[in-house]
Amino acid sequence: MNMGYVYLFFAIIFEVTGTLMLPISKNFTKPFPSIVIIGLYIFSTYLMTFTLDYFPIGIVYAIWSAMGIAIVAIVSYFVYSQSLQWQAIIGLILVIAGVVLLNLFSSEAKSEENSEKPKRDSFMEMSDLNKNE
Repeated sequence: MNMGYVYLFFAIIFEVTGTLMLPISKNFTKPFPSIVIIGLYIFSTYLMTFTLDYFPIGIVYAIWSAMGIAIVAIVSYFVYSQSLQWQAIIGLILVIAGVVLLNLFSSEAKSEENSEKPKRDSFMEMSDLNKNE
């Protein structure tokens, strides 16, 4: 299994959990939920950085944000009794279809199962900003 998808999966789960906890924080007036939310967002972003060893940032962010939107909308329907109109349901289906298409047809997103993970020793070594070409 491609570890990039594992990192991305958990990044999405932590981000969605943080987002779903926002109503519990009461506009960040409740200290404990607020700290948990901030921690979840930081950890989500941290995990997402590891996916960049496997996929381009555009693909990673598209999947992360689209799946986050879809999952938050669906879970909010059940947890917070928020309504989903038929147009929203069609939109969610299109978002999920877009993510599937990105994964199936993006030549950049495909990676060999046996390919070696790029080695990163520091931010500047892995950054394209540091390359003098």
